[in-house]
Amino acid sequence: MIMPTHRRLGGRLPLLVVPAVLLVVAVAAVVVWRVRSDGDGCTYGTDGCVVAPLAERSGPDPASEPLASSAVPSARPGSSFASPARSPGSARPKPPSATPTRGSEGEVNRGPCASAAACGYPHAGNTGPTKTPKTKKSGDISIKENGQVVDGWNLTGSLDVYANNVTVKNCTITSSNWWAINLRPGFTGLKVTHCRIADNPGKGPDNGGSNYAVSNMGDGSVEVGYNEIAGFGNVLSMGHGNIHDNYVHSLSTFVTQSGEWQHTDAVISNGSDSGGLVIRHNTLLNQTPIDKGSTAAVGLYADNGPVRNTTVQDNWMAGGAYVLYGGAKGSSNVKILDNVFSTQFHANGGIYGFATAWDASGSGNVWSGNRTSKGVFVTAPKE
Repeated sequence: MIMPTHRRLGGRLPLLVVPAVLLVVAVAAVVVWRVRSDGDGCTYGTDGCVVAPLAERSGPDPASEPLASSAVPSARPGSSFASPARSPGSARPKPPSATPTRGSEGEVNRGPCASAAACGYPHAGNTGPTKTPKTKKSGDISIKENGQVVDGWNLTGSLDVYANNVTVKNCTITSSNWWAINLRPGFTGLKVTHCRIADNPGKGPDNGGSNYAVSNMGDGSVEVGYNEIAGFGNVLSMGHGNIHDNYVHSLSTFVTQSGEWQHTDAVISNGSDSGGLVIRHNTLLNQTPIDKGSTAAVGLYADNGPVRNTTVQDNWMAGGAYVLYGGAKGSSNVKILDNVFSTQFHANGGIYGFATAWDASGSGNVWSGNRTSKGVFVTAPKE
């Protein structure tokens, strides 16, 4: 006979309730894990969300590493990638969730961050393909069909795009060319999402090196999102585009054909384009030492004309000579907002400091809410 619920509360009932509660909690946890989605229709717990490793990296994922001393690795780790397998707990990156506090500049300070991964920024576990790329391809391939979709390729080679509205997704690309993916002048609408892209050190055309993971040679629009990219010298090169939710790390060092060390930047823009560039919510790491070409995590340079209409917002950035080159004198409508300047490689973010080449008097230029990974505000550099 079952004991009434209002009697003998210290007797048989707790022995029944405790296992029942544990069973309910376990079932609920399984249900939550099975239905959790990354925002792109990929449900964790299904085969489509697990990608077999391309190559095991020697050493830990730098995006998951706690803040360390100012020691800088002298070379890229021996293999290209951290383990790319998605785990049920690695959802799409979210902004830091620490409780905001007000700093002396009246800006929001989200507090210290132990690592990029710990604070919701992209890392090896939440970037790259959402399914295993199974279509094997090789060679340097030209794309000339408007609207072509490259989906699920495992490519040893590169893509040279002479067409509009081309989509490249769920791919792995290992390139020995000047670039992995290149958009030619006169074309627009390229999208590169959920890919894992690497160079092939010692096999590239520039004295063994490869320069660009994704390059926009013209002024058409390019979207680059949710990718893991390792290697290359100037990794993401464009003046016009939308660069978001990428994990860029382990930049390559090499002496170019001209006999100089390749300058290294995780993102580089050389000015002159007025169409607009957005760099938002990425992890951008440049571990290169100064004697091997280190330049920036984000380099906005006026090499080809004034830097204009560029937003750098909510990124985790570390390394380089300076973490950020901000566009220099004559730049306009450049916004540097709510970024984390990590000290994981150097005490001042970069070898020489957090930022330089900033024009505070430029029309529409805004510097606001930037801080170190320890939660200290980074003020705009003096001109």
